[in-house]
Amino acid sequence: MHDLRKQALLESGKTVSRKARSKETTPPTSRNISRGNSAVPSPRGSRVGSRQGSDDEGDFSDDTEWSTNSIDALVAPGELDGDGAGDAWIADLEDRINAITDRKRSSTEGREQQMSAFIAALTRHFAREELRPKVEELLPALLKCVKSGQSEREIILALKALAMILITEPSETIYDAVEGPIKTTINDSEHPAAKVAAIHALSIATFYGGASLDETQEVMDFYLDIASTDGAVIDEADNGNIVVAALEEWGFLATQLDDVEDLTEAAMDTFVDQLESSDVGVQIAAGDNIALLYEKSYTEAESDDEPEDADEEDEGGNRMVKRYTVYRQTHQLQQILERLAKASSKRISKKDRKHLHLEFNDILGTIEKPTRGPRYSTALDIEGRELGSRMKINIAGGGKMTIDKWWKLHRLNGLKRLLQSGFMVHYEFNQTVFDSLPVIVEDD
Repeated sequence: MHDLRKQALLESGKTVSRKARSKETTPPTSRNISRGNSAVPSPRGSRVGSRQGSDDEGDFSDDTEWSTNSIDALVAPGELDGDGAGDAWIADLEDRINAITDRKRSSTEGREQQMSAFIAALTRHFAREELRPKVEELLPALLKCVKSGQSEREIILALKALAMILITEPSETIYDAVEGPIKTTINDSEHPAAKVAAIHALSIATFYGGASLDETQEVMDFYLDIASTDGAVIDEADNGNIVVAALEEWGFLATQLDDVEDLTEAAMDTFVDQLESSDVGVQIAAGDNIALLYEKSYTEAESDDEPEDADEEDEGGNRMVKRYTVYRQTHQLQQILERLAKASSKRISKKDRKHLHLEFNDILGTIEKPTRGPRYSTALDIEGRELGSRMKINIAGGGKMTIDKWWKLHRLNGLKRLLQSGFMVHYEFNQTVFDSLPVIVEDD
């Protein structure tokens, strides 16, 4: 960010070559976006240990730190404490939907309360069957709150509610209805926090709402413009939260694309530039996207690929072929990453410094060897093999999820930004969420 930089000194698979498509890509989740084949999702019983439906997500934990804006701060405490016994939440959800769609006698505070409880219910329960017949009624009511909300909180909650509807009931057509109002909020809202919420909501609408390949790339270009101008293009110059949101969602959408070669040069210029920000969140979001782009520049070797010196093996032992050069000034980039991996400035808090070191050691490792994912360890096991990716996410009921690719980390972070404490409920019961991150859970 211009002023901030003065203070301081992104399986979808693998990127697919133009010659042919790789055998392994991410699962289809949006129309007209060309993807390849990812591992077929395992049956639900084999992914997350079955458990009684519970509102207590205390069993979910992980050993990484993420910077995510929680919706919990917007939801009244009583609305997160429980939805009543048994299936009482279903009747309560129906009441909330009816209240949202009937605006005749509603007040700003009342709309906020109803949307807050609606979001809490959709977060804590997989409610596709209950929601499906009500979507057509809900959309215009929520869009009216987005376009003419009387408070910052009302606008943010309406955007969050739209995103929760789409993760619960994906659509082939909703993107066309919501894209305009959400973009208008990003460009024109007087509330910076609403712009941040709209950036995140637009990404979910693009991913799960039926955006075409061209529309997806247009949204990514929009995010890149926001990041490259430090937010100035939407009248939020040097707003770190805005830039972080744009960078995060650019990476989330990039995981959908098979081939990002044509997007890489402009994106890398922006991301490398943002490594000089004084905002740690901006630096990390830019670095994570850089690692994703290096990862996507390699694809699995095909039968007619001649062996090359640049070939690598991934953790599964597959030969990976470099398809193109991500950044021509790699040595300069490595120097920047090494500096960030060892940053010791007193202006950075101890917690941020630790986070910075952890993230940029990972990112640097991927730049040096693009087939290595986050938290890759070169330490040897008793059989003399490298330990590999050590990012293990503990799953409620036992077992661990291994995040061994940057695309998986971007998907996980994007889903957790949206679902927060409801991530495990949706990962267990919502096929859309599992298809977005089809990671087999290992037993302890």
